[in-house]
Amino acid sequence: MVKHYQIKVLGMVQGVWFRKYTREAAETFNLSGFVENRSDGSVYVEAEGEEVNLKSFLGWLEKGSPLSKVEKVKWKEGNMKPYSKFSISR
Repeated sequence: MVKHYQIKVLGMVQGVWFRKYTREAAETFNLSGFVENRSDGSVYVEAEGEEVNLKSFLGWLEKGSPLSKVEKVKWKEGNMKPYSKFSISR
């Protein structure tokens, strides 16, 4: 079943290529959506795809990019949006 997740990643996740690696992971899991830095130091992600792929993506986010230090990943389901690819914002 296709779902939409709104995800907030907390920790040392800015300035460590987190968005680039997140886009690559999302593409690997065949997800669409976007990733962006937030002013509070977190990273925000919206991702859509098959639920099994979203769950795998959440597992990847808990580890993060090679230089990141993820402390917490919060997520909730949201409404579907017409994303056609996964992009980096800001």
